[in-house]
Amino acid sequence: MHSGSRLIMIVDRADQALIYLLVVMAGAEVQENLSPGCKQFLYMGTLPRGLEEQSFKKICQFYEGKPRFVTLYDTFSHIPVYSAYTFKRSDGSKKADVPWMYEPQLSTVSGSIEMQQLSSENAPKSLEAAQAVLDDYSESVFYERGQLNPDEHQAHPDDKAATYTLTNVVPQVAEFNMGAWTKHEHIIRRRLNNYCRGTAYVVTGVTTSGHTIRRQNIKRLGIPSYFWSAYCCIDFDHNSPYSERSKFPAFAAHGLNDRENNKVQEMTVQQLEDFLKRVTYVSGSFQIFYDNCVAPNSVNSALH
Repeated sequence: MHSGSRLIMIVDRADQALIYLLVVMAGAEVQENLSPGCKQFLYMGTLPRGLEEQSFKKICQFYEGKPRFVTLYDTFSHIPVYSAYTFKRSDGSKKADVPWMYEPQLSTVSGSIEMQQLSSENAPKSLEAAQAVLDDYSESVFYERGQLNPDEHQAHPDDKAATYTLTNVVPQVAEFNMGAWTKHEHIIRRRLNNYCRGTAYVVTGVTTSGHTIRRQNIKRLGIPSYFWSAYCCIDFDHNSPYSERSKFPAFAAHGLNDRENNKVQEMTVQQLEDFLKRVTYVSGSFQIFYDNCVAPNSVNSALH
């Protein structure tokens, strides 16, 4: 469905109560229109526009009864297109003792909507049809599970734990994961820690080129060709050094998911959008942040 389309639902009070109860209990919720609790992770409550694919599902990622971030998931390639989250000031530590989880809602409408621990054995076929399982990564020599919403950009242990779902990871070349991309995540963490005074909204995604990871000779996982990321923070330190101040309110980057030539390049959000329009399936109206991350009152304040 077109990301800009509107789905109108008429529900009575009993239905509203039921919907609210489901949201409170959810582990991850596949939604057509995101609830207010999930829109908090998006600048102006608005999803990136210009991504039209029938196989894409919007997931409100719940963990321990609370929404944690939003993911657009490709059920055909079994990888996320992007994850959108709010950055939390962090010391950069990782929570490595979390079991990998999956999202039952992608597989069935009657199953649990709570994040579930993923066993490496006997994954149901209905589960494998819609999303990645641990076995898809088990025989991969060159690729690791690369998080789009990285745990080091979160602070609370539950927020960190929620990033360990297979709907938040893609096959990432080990050298790129441990090298240039991790360095970039550190740079963004320090920059937003030090100079973003309000909420920083981050969208991190991938492009694909048709290459796949196979298991038992069946295409299982789309292999990203590029990683990209952008942040939006309209309330920032205007007294920061120009080298940092010039990268607000919004900035972006991309890097090649390869063993070599994988340097991450920083650029404006507009430059990233232009790049993605050339290399992937976004439409001409593609826009990562509502109104290009311009503060709602910035025009009026400039006039006065």
